[in-house]
Amino acid sequence: MSPPLAFTLNGAPATIDAEETLLDALRERLGATEVKAGCAIGRCGACTVLLDGAAVNACLLSGWQVAGRAITTIAGLAALPVGETLAAAMEEENAFQCGYCAPGMMMSLAGLLAARPLPDDARIAEALEGNLCRCTGYHSILRGARTARDRLKDLP
Repeated sequence: MSPPLAFTLNGAPATIDAEETLLDALRERLGATEVKAGCAIGRCGACTVLLDGAAVNACLLSGWQVAGRAITTIAGLAALPVGETLAAAMEEENAFQCGYCAPGMMMSLAGLLAARPLPDDARIAEALEGNLCRCTGYHSILRGARTARDRLKDLP
């Protein structure tokens, strides 16, 4: 067995085994149950986190791929420059019903808004392509994303 590899989780130090999936490490060892386990093959987006600011599926990453890097889950969303604006917009638009897909959707949007503060509607839809929701039909999620985008353009 190889020694644990260090990374940061929501700004705090953490470790992972080289062969362990990031999803398993987050949920089973590190208590980050806000990262949801869905399909485990990268198709549903429930486990989406930010890896150095980019949205990725935690189920597809092994420990050796995150060594020395920064992982952000929805628990760390408020610390991101777009975090509070995105969260408030989604709440106001009643974007989610059951909440199972919400963390992954939020992290996909946070990654997009951090990289492209003023994405057009097509970019927003593209950023959410890897996230499945079985409750809302996406209209309220897209409204929330557009509301967040519009608010971000008005910030200094």
